[in-house]
Amino acid sequence: MLQSGLSMTVNLRALSRSIVYVPKHRPPDLKDFETLKEFLTKYNKILILTGAGISTESGIPDYRSEEVGLYARSNHKPIQYQDFVKYPKVRQRYWARNFIGWPRLHHKAGSKNVIELHGTGYIVKCLNCPYEVSRTELQEKLLRDNPDMENNFGMIRPDGDVDLTKEQESRFRSPLCPKCEGPLKPDIVFFGDNVPKLRVEVVRNEVSSSEAVFVLGSSLTVYSSYRIILQAKEENKCVAILNIGPTRADNIADIKIATKCGDLLPQLCSTIL
Repeated sequence: MLQSGLSMTVNLRALSRSIVYVPKHRPPDLKDFETLKEFLTKYNKILILTGAGISTESGIPDYRSEEVGLYARSNHKPIQYQDFVKYPKVRQRYWARNFIGWPRLHHKAGSKNVIELHGTGYIVKCLNCPYEVSRTELQEKLLRDNPDMENNFGMIRPDGDVDLTKEQESRFRSPLCPKCEGPLKPDIVFFGDNVPKLRVEVVRNEVSSSEAVFVLGSSLTVYSSYRIILQAKEENKCVAILNIGPTRADNIADIKIATKCGDLLPQLCSTIL
């Protein structure tokens, strides 16, 4: 399984949301169910590519969904890689807004053989030396260094950020490497950065060894995800997409169903497995 988008889970009871993050959609019909059932039973080895849209039904927004995605609801944009590396203030803003942490959603759900295409926030690395630490361990230090951080956060974003005031941001103490005092960065591929070459090769090999590709909750706008579909089609693989909105690969996919994942997948699993 490929995890394309950056996903997270939070205590939704504590952070109840008045905003619905699932975009407008039509309910699935019997034809949708039968089409995907046939697809899933036809192939023995299917590569599954998930994006941020896989989590919208859990109250976690994505970036690009019409009317309800981050870009539609605010003028905030994700932090760029070069800005994070260059500017301490940008790193301070990132860590302050990413204070609630990064549990691994797919791993918590029991998924096996997960390739985190765009990395994971669960691991944090120093930009200047080989030091790395789990986000769980780092969280303890963040809490010690920032005891006055409020738990009543505003808007939550697909990359794990939350809305804070400028005052909260300015007094936040960013984490530093305990070995060399260099800046720490989560092991994720920021916007403007590249997916590591080794990981790209691993993904390419997985595509080649699979019989089909199933896309769930991704617009495939980012090229690192879209090129997976391009490779699959070059190798004559069948591609199915389950995503509410349009995707970059709609014109080359063999199957495109525009409805909510949660309205089809549970029933498909109970029927097939």
